[in-house]
Amino acid sequence: MKYKKMNDTIYLQIDKDEFVIETIKTVCKMEHIQGGYFQGIGACDKAMLATWIPQKKDFSYHILHGMLEMVSLMGNISIDAGNVCIHSHALFSYIDSNGNSKVSAGHLEDAKISYTGEIIVAVAKNKIGKVFDEKSGIDVWDL
Repeated sequence: MKYKKMNDTIYLQIDKDEFVIETIKTVCKMEHIQGGYFQGIGACDKAMLATWIPQKKDFSYHILHGMLEMVSLMGNISIDAGNVCIHSHALFSYIDSNGNSKVSAGHLEDAKISYTGEIIVAVAKNKIGKVFDEKSGIDVWDL
């Protein structure tokens, strides 16, 4: 990983075999980031995506393998009980076993970079916390 901070923006290059979410969390800890958002692109060889199933109050997970173009990565950064909390969604394109172009998207648990990842982190000036929301049954921003 390499990164450069310019004003309230961090340009993050994630290297081969590093993990996207793990690396973003590391930079947030190093730079004491307590709120913000990010976006990025890259190439991965493994990704774990999830879809929230409200009836189960749990995620359904699916894992992708192979040459995965991370077409779009977006997410936000907050603090939950003093820990960096990353909420991220991603879209991947790939070629299936029949040679057809496919896409898969969802909540990104993590992905392993196969070539490079280029992420832009916009740092908020204030802390963004989390609080449990009775209506939705999940933790949301504490604004």
